[in-house]
Amino acid sequence: MSIEEFDYVVVGGGSAGCVVASRLSEDPSVSVCLLEAGGPDNSVFIHAPAGVAATLPVPFKNWAFKTVPQKGLNGRQGYQPRGKVLGGSSSTNAMLYVRGNRWDYDHWASLGNAGWSYDEVLPYFKRAENNETHRDCPFHGTGGPLNVAELRSPSALNQAFLAAAAMHGIPTVADYNGAEQFGAFMYQVTQKNGERCSAAKGYITPNLSRPNLTVKTNALSSRIVFDGRRAIGVSYSVDGRDATVRARREVVVSSGAFGSPQLLMLSGIGSGAQLQKLGIDVLHDLPGVGENLQDHIDHVQAWRSASSSPTFGVSMRGGVKMTGAMLEWKKQRTGLVTSNFAESGAFVRSSRDVTVPDLQMVFVVAMVDDHNRKLHLGHGYSCHIEVLRPKSRGHVRLASRDPRAAPLIDPKFLDDERDLELLVKGVELQMDILQSGPFNPWRGKMLYPVDRKDRAAIAEDIRNRADTQYHPVGTCKMGPKADRMSVVDDRLRVHGIDALRVVDASIMPTLCGGNTNAPTIMIGEKAADMIRADAIA
Repeated sequence: MSIEEFDYVVVGGGSAGCVVASRLSEDPSVSVCLLEAGGPDNSVFIHAPAGVAATLPVPFKNWAFKTVPQKGLNGRQGYQPRGKVLGGSSSTNAMLYVRGNRWDYDHWASLGNAGWSYDEVLPYFKRAENNETHRDCPFHGTGGPLNVAELRSPSALNQAFLAAAAMHGIPTVADYNGAEQFGAFMYQVTQKNGERCSAAKGYITPNLSRPNLTVKTNALSSRIVFDGRRAIGVSYSVDGRDATVRARREVVVSSGAFGSPQLLMLSGIGSGAQLQKLGIDVLHDLPGVGENLQDHIDHVQAWRSASSSPTFGVSMRGGVKMTGAMLEWKKQRTGLVTSNFAESGAFVRSSRDVTVPDLQMVFVVAMVDDHNRKLHLGHGYSCHIEVLRPKSRGHVRLASRDPRAAPLIDPKFLDDERDLELLVKGVELQMDILQSGPFNPWRGKMLYPVDRKDRAAIAEDIRNRADTQYHPVGTCKMGPKADRMSVVDDRLRVHGIDALRVVDASIMPTLCGGNTNAPTIMIGEKAADMIRADAIA
């Protein structure tokens, strides 16, 4: 078995892991090894925005997990796509640049997590960012690795969405990541020159020439290696060959809300009773590992439209348009291929007494059905509505001791009836907007018709078709040691273990009000500073 040694070993080359590995290796005296279970990010389906690899109805660059049957979804199994590639889900997502609300981070700090208030994390959002639009602005940064841009060739149909939202008291807001989140808008995207700008492209690709940075792809980590209660390395396999990398200073686990608790449990850290049932030696009984799973429950409604509409679709006309668009993108990096499909949206309040937006809308210029796994002939458009701070809590458990086996994922969607009540309100508002006058020239039949006035029918439609908005968090919860269900402290160090941190979306104590990619990159930026500071102390 081969053994190499580095100062730091980072497990998981996703949105946080790429940031940590890149920032730590800025110091030429420090050596860093980044282990990624997926392959390199070298596919045109990743770099061309309209590829959106996660929406392809095949497990391409994708773990393509499923949940256990969900009682709240009428016994259905949910779909949980996660990026299995360098860059993680930032290489396969819809590229929406969304930070969440100021309230979310102040709430984290109020739970006993010093240093995580909005004012304290804002510098890390800014340091990560190169915003092409909001320059010389107190809320945004320039010169950072993550390029944030406007869509180059958005559909004209977005103007109908913005106009219809305004008719229902939702004003157009210039910067939903700035002073005011409430409103409708065109999404900013993590793109550069008409191509995807993932965490890999922003943080790793430009720095592969660094002699102190080693990136290993197709490297599946199986367990963390310990000397007593100190993490000293990671065992992994490549092409069936076992190997170990040693860490002189720290091991950083950045495998996401499913992968990080899985690796901790495989390594003997977790609920002692659960581990013993699988025959895993218990190193540290830490019951919060894998608990506190939260995800945005999301419902999509779609309408058909003519093939002449400014939408994507399966038709002769659409095929001709896309053929021309591919040539345009190849030559100019403009046109339809630069679309992320999810082009506009809104943050809204379910009632007047709600102070912080509790629902998010994502307007898509194509028909969406079951994560695009069910394709339909013709053209159309869709809209997502999601509950931003769900009350339901689930968990992730081991299926077996085999690191290649998918974990048991149970988000417990809609287990708390308050989530269903809020989502029904959201669907009612969504239908009001999409059935308004601005859509009259485009609107055809609903793909799954439901009576706007029948709340019971809407609730049943939700249970029959709702699913994830791809934002699982919380399974290695950050919190003080007095909180028995916390896994890491506010410096992201695993309670009771030395030289081991978790750095990714799994550390979020509560789900933020928006997409999770930008917050995860922020977490990576902040963690890198803490790791460097602790090395000096």
